Formats: sequence, structure tokens, C-alpha cells
Amino acid sequence: MWRVMCCVYPGPQRFPRIRLLVLGLLICIILPRGELMAQPHAPVRAPEFPEGMQWLNTDRPVRLADLRGKVVLLDFWTYCCINCMHIIPALTTLEKKYARELVVIGVHSAKFQNEGDVANIRQAILRYEIQHPVVNDRDFYIWRQYAVRAWPTLMVVRPDGYVLGHLSGEGHQEVLERVIAELIADARSHGTLNDTPLHFTLEKDTYASGALSFPGKVLAHAPSQRLFIADSNNNRLVIADLDGKVFDVAGSGAIGRADGDFNATTFHHPQGMALDGNILYVADTENHLLRRLDLQARTVATMAGTGAQARSVNVPGTGTEVALNSPWDLARIGAQLFIAMAGPHQVWVMNLETAYIEPYAGSGREDIIDAPRRQAAMAQPSGITTDGTLLYVADSETSAIRSVSLGMNGVVQTIVGEGLFEFGDKDGTGKEQVRLQHPLGVTYHDNVLYVADTYNHKIKKIGPATATSSTYLGSGKPGRRDGQEPEFYEPGDLSLAAGKLYIADTNNHAIRVADLATGEVSTLALRGLAAPMAVAGFSGTNFGDEEVMKVAPQQVKAGAAGKLLIHLQFPEGYHLNPLAPLNYSVSVSGEGVTIAEADRMGQAIAPPLPLAISFQAAAGTHQATAIIDMTFYYCREDDAGVCVIQSVRWQVPLHVEPDGSASEVVVVYKAEAPAVQKQL
Repeated sequence: MWRVMCCVYPGPQRFPRIRLLVLGLLICIILPRGELMAQPHAPVRAPEFPEGMQWLNTDRPVRLADLRGKVVLLDFWTYCCINCMHIIPALTTLEKKYARELVVIGVHSAKFQNEGDVANIRQAILRYEIQHPVVNDRDFYIWRQYAVRAWPTLMVVRPDGYVLGHLSGEGHQEVLERVIAELIADARSHGTLNDTPLHFTLEKDTYASGALSFPGKVLAHAPSQRLFIADSNNNRLVIADLDGKVFDVAGSGAIGRADGDFNATTFHHPQGMALDGNILYVADTENHLLRRLDLQARTVATMAGTGAQARSVNVPGTGTEVALNSPWDLARIGAQLFIAMAGPHQVWVMNLETAYIEPYAGSGREDIIDAPRRQAAMAQPSGITTDGTLLYVADSETSAIRSVSLGMNGVVQTIVGEGLFEFGDKDGTGKEQVRLQHPLGVTYHDNVLYVADTYNHKIKKIGPATATSSTYLGSGKPGRRDGQEPEFYEPGDLSLAAGKLYIADTNNHAIRVADLATGEVSTLALRGLAAPMAVAGFSGTNFGDEEVMKVAPQQVKAGAAGKLLIHLQFPEGYHLNPLAPLNYSVSVSGEGVTIAEADRMGQAIAPPLPLAISFQAAAGTHQATAIIDMTFYYCREDDAGVCVIQSVRWQVPLHVEPDGSASEVVVVYKAEAPAVQKQL
């Protein structure tokens, strides 16, 4: 089978338009599946990274000379690019499989001006959960040294420091695994392999997720007074009223694709949503699924997608039999659910009555071409809205806003935007005057399109009939400021209800609210929401010896079944957060006490207290020690103000004696009221 990879060619300068007209917009490489493009001439030593570059995800600059004996994989990427996003999971898999022999280095060569800023790259590293060093190649110096021509490109460097070859595009995990394994085996056989693991200080090591983490999309619904937030990096959906009082959460916080009850279900970086009564449709983006939330029954079900990324284009199907490719946003018109499918550069449509899903607009070519809907070209559509007659699409890679007329004879037209490398921050009228920079969100209201002009850190107002654009909110600089002169940081979406514009201010981990009447912007205080805890591994909290609560030795009756009873006492006016999980684990060292398998680790929402953990004491005389770890959240009973996260560890000596009297061992934690009351 043959694979066609079409990747944008940036040009060696800052994308001058005349050069693009000469060189063309696309480089297409056709390869047999699984073939690495080897260097055509004599082996070339990999050029060393220049000094003075900005490095991230590491506490020191990286030198190729220091990596001799290891396989090195250079990932040339830019953080706007959907294809670059797609290969990150494959790189993570390779890094885990060859942790001792492989080093991955991200070479970030920015397409958009905003992407060249090191602070913005740091946010992208956190958002995409990248775990290898990244160098900021904003001037394309390393790109030119390696003669790279496309995003993404993976350059393989042999253990002896010479370039083996490269792969462009995505979907190469199998061939990379084979090539890396062969290089490792060869180096090992010659005694030149360096299999000493390297450790880098990652950006995430100094970052703590808050109640929200990189919220990508938001949906406000005036009739039901509800607000839905895609808390993307917390892998969950938050449901609140329009004033910010949280009354439900769907998703445990763990990455996965499990259906079922809200408390146990899992997502993978969800994005766009659409509402139909008490049914919420969700684009579960990195699972390549569409999910259906029953808001009354508090259940989640998968409605479309196989869970694997589609590798072919224009293949329709029914429900969970058809593969999808990064669904990013949703818009519903009656029984039709329209999907901004970022991966194949198309808009798809699902018939909600039959579950049949198919491409609706876009040929699959990444470009900006107006034409009948199936012949037109789009580029990473990431936002979608409707006025009931037209669809409006935030076509992010062309920095354009497009319209799609409905029906068999529908046509794609460009409202503003001109090309893959035509971007900026310019208001005016018409395509020649207006410039946006990678918009991700769009919503329609009263003949106006409100646009999250993401990389300009602004909210724009666009007249769809007149192709006019004006800055509505934002200074154009990243920041977090409320009031009449607000600032945002890469806002990803927006939704309007009850005279207010709700904005997913992604890199600020916040929902911002703009009053349309006054222009005043405020940060929404989400009351009763806490950060989720991972289902497994949460008890890895490090406690100093002085922080461990050491309980006096407990005399336990030999041969008896007993219980550990954990009491949590809260200050007056406070209670256990009814929406956040309580997590615990129990381990026992020594002999004579066994914890019931089902009670060794658990998670529960608002469990009855005291929490009871069953154990069995053996016959005879023994000594053991129980370690109990617990993490929980408590809030004011009116769910206003701050919610407190608390991690506790008890150390409980257990003395098993034939004449022991206790069958219940009691431990207590008295929580304190926060010293300062403030809104989240």
C-alpha cells in the first residue's frame, strides 16, 4: 500500500507571499508504507545544536555530542499543527519502550509568529504533555541545517552520530520501532551502545494543575441556565450554572474511553460540545470519538468512532464502526450533528436518528479553496457554529472564517482569510484588509460572529455579510486582566447566553465572562470545583517525617475480623466536597494483619463517614504497621469561596495479641478552616 503525505512547506524566510506563489503551498511525498527516506549520499554527521538556543523541558542545553551511543530522534514540529499533535502519543510510546537507548528531542520551528515565543511553547508542552527536551528553533536555523521541508518531520540519528534518514507526516510508529530496534541491536553488538538512562527536568515538574486545566471549549445555554466546560487537560466535563455554581462533573480525570456513570467514565482531552435537551454531545478529541452524555441519568455512552485514528480519508460509516480523526467542535441543527473534524481538514455530519456519519464539506486537501462543499479545501477546522441556514467554521491553519451553505448544493465560501501563510492582526473590511492568527473558536449571535482569535489573544467581531472585522476584547498581548481593558492568553472558544459572552481562556485555565452591555470582563468563580485526582497512583504524595500522623499502638484481637475507621472532622460551616473524589490507599508492613483486597485502594464521591476499611488479624502474636494515605476536598457548606485540597498520611502500629480487645481501630483528622477566604 502507498502512503501520501502532504505537508506544508514554510520557505526559508518568514513566509513572504511572493515566494510562496513561486514555490507552491504543498510538498507531497509518496512512499511505500513503512519505508524510511535514507540519506542519498555518503553518511552525514548530524549537525550539532548551536549554542545560545532556548531550551525547555530540561534543566540544561542538550548536545548531540553527549548523546553518542544512543539513538536520537529529532521531531521537527510546530504546536498549531494537527499532524504534529497526532505523533506525540507515538513518540511517548517509543520513549517508554526504549527508555534506556532512545532520546527524543523536539525541534520547535514555529509557523505562526505567536508560536515562536518561548513562554507560549512552554504552555504547549504542558498542554500536550510532552516528556522530552524541546529547543526553540524560531529562526529555522536547525531546520535549515537538516534540510527539513515539512511539519512534522522525524529525523533519525544513529548511535555513531550520523543521520540515518527521515520520515515526514504521521503514522510511522511501526517503521520507527523497527528501525530503532535494529540500530540498538547493531550498536550493542559492536559495544558502542549507551544504555544509561537520562533524566531531564520537565516543565510539568514545576506546574500544578488547578480546578481547570487548559479548558478548550465552552457552551453556554440560556434556556436551561447551564454552562458546560470542556476541562480538556483534566479529561472531564464540568457542568455549572451561568453564575459558576458547579453541580456536576463527568469524568474521573483519568485518560481513557470507559463509558458508564459520570464518576467512573473517562475521556481523552475532550473539546467541543452540542446540547439537545438533557443530552450533551461531546467531541472526545484524542480518543477520536463522539460521546453522548445523559445529563439526567448521569451516564456516558460512545456514539461514534472506533477509538483509533482514521488513517484513510472520506470513509463514511455508522456509529462505532467508522473511524474518526480528531473531532474538535460540534454544532447541531435538528437531527444533524455537524463536526469540525480537524484531522482530515473537513466538516462531517452525523444523522442522529440513524447514526450514519460522513464527510460534509472539504475534500481532505489542506488548503483554502472555495467551491461546492465536497470539492472545497479547508485547513484544520477547529470551531463551528450556525445561524440555522449557514455553518460558520474557524479554519485555524488558514487563519480564516469560512461559511458552508446547507443542502445538497451547499458551497464553501471564505468570509475572511487568504491562505496557509497569510496571518496577522489586522481589522478592516474584506480579505485584503483583515488578518487573524489561528482562530479556534466561533459563535454566532444577532448577525455577528464572535471569534476567539487565539494566537492574537483577542476576541474579534466579524460581520459575515460584510466581511468586516473589529477587535472587541483583548490587547493583543498574553495576560490575565479583567475590567474594561481585559487581556487573555490563547483563548480557545466562546459561547453566548443571557447577554454574556463566556470565553474559554485556555492558557489562563479560566472561564472569562464579558458583559455585552458594558464590555466589562470578569473571571468566573467556579464554586464547588476541585482538581481531579488520578484514580491510580494518587498516594505518591511525598510526606516529610514530621507530616505523618503517628497514632499510638493499637491492641488488636488475634484471629478476629476488624475495621479501620477513618473520621474526618471539618470546621463549622464546612463539608466534604460533594462533587470531588475522596481517594485513599492502605498498605501494611509486618505480619499478622491483612487488608481486604477491595479495600486496599479506592475512590468515592461524598462517601459516608467514617470510612470503614476491613482487615483480618491472624491468630497468635504479631506486630504490623498500617500506612493510610487519603486525599480529599472540603468546601464551605454554601459552596462559595475556596475549596481546600488536603492530603493526609497516618502511621498506625497494630499489635496483634490473643488477649487484645480492639476489633475497631479509629483514626481522626481535624481539618482547619482556610486562613483567607477568596473566590477561586
